[in-house]
Amino acid sequence: MATPPPMSPEEAVHRVAQAREALLGEVHKVIIGQDEMIEQMLICLFARGNCLTIGVPGLAKTLTISTLADALAMRFSRIQFTPDLMPSDITGTEIIDQDAATGQRVFRFVHGPIFSNIVLADEINRTPPKTQAALLQAMQEHEVTAAGKTYKLEPPFFVMATQNPIEQEGTYPLPEAQLDRFMLSINIGYPTRAEERQIVMATTQSTTAEVKAVLHGRDILWIQQLVRQVPAGPHMVDYAVDLVRATRPKEPPSPDFVKNWLAWGAGPRAAQNIILSAKARVILHGRFAVTADDIRAMAFPVLRHRLFTNFNADAEGVDVEQVIERILQTVPEPSYGESLPPQTHAPAGKSQPQPPPPPPPEPPPVASKPPKK
Repeated sequence: MATPPPMSPEEAVHRVAQAREALLGEVHKVIIGQDEMIEQMLICLFARGNCLTIGVPGLAKTLTISTLADALAMRFSRIQFTPDLMPSDITGTEIIDQDAATGQRVFRFVHGPIFSNIVLADEINRTPPKTQAALLQAMQEHEVTAAGKTYKLEPPFFVMATQNPIEQEGTYPLPEAQLDRFMLSINIGYPTRAEERQIVMATTQSTTAEVKAVLHGRDILWIQQLVRQVPAGPHMVDYAVDLVRATRPKEPPSPDFVKNWLAWGAGPRAAQNIILSAKARVILHGRFAVTADDIRAMAFPVLRHRLFTNFNADAEGVDVEQVIERILQTVPEPSYGESLPPQTHAPAGKSQPQPPPPPPPEPPPVASKPPKK
């Protein structure tokens, strides 16, 4: 079969927009409203990240994730986190097999539920830190080490965790190192009256909607590679870096209210995630370059779980959302990026040629959804 011609950026973005509409159409067969939550989940998926979904019970956190998994022809596993869950229950364990012919016994590693493309970590804060730590290597390096051997996870790999913010009895707060592995922290609010009425009407009848798979793993990998090719100007990178550096109370650039309200700020991974998620948002909205609006829109889900308020903020009734809002009002948008190093400038009177952007990768054909195991 002949190789298809390279795809133009316009056509690539158009195909991503079509994929987004198809996904939204399937998810909304089951989920009513929650547009912001679904969009941020898709941003996290296309940006090759993990997301933490926080909301009170009954807001369809788990249902949304499982419905999104149904719309993707990829392996899906659900882990219900409980206080007695062990790390081997997540990563897998070694068992002894005996050869019926020779009688020889050998160890065989049985893969756990972490060996999937989409992993739902339901109520992740209900398990002790020892078990929570079993996810760290998988979320960051996309691999699992067991019995001295390292196993690679098949891409794409995506962890979507849920957490209840109001019930703290019998829970174990996630350590900062694990929170930083989540690209986005998605807060879910109550539906509107019209949406809630529609939810009640739809869920108290006998009819059920069938969700069809519209994308598979190769499509997601293609979109993830395309997101990396979205241009972000130097001044947009500077804007993201300035926002993150302003959150650190012990750094000189931070405003006085940050020093007064925050005990700890965000690390360099926050600026990386702001740019990556902004690029994914650009693709979803059918545009071709990152703007300041994209940076500001992604600042809240990227920063809200990386900032920690102190006693002064708690005493004054100031939460993280208010701190981020004030940082966005305080930090100005740069008008230009940092100048290039001297050796990269072209000689006087000559323009330095710019290499053409690489063509986007070709999308593979959509395959049928593998059977559930």
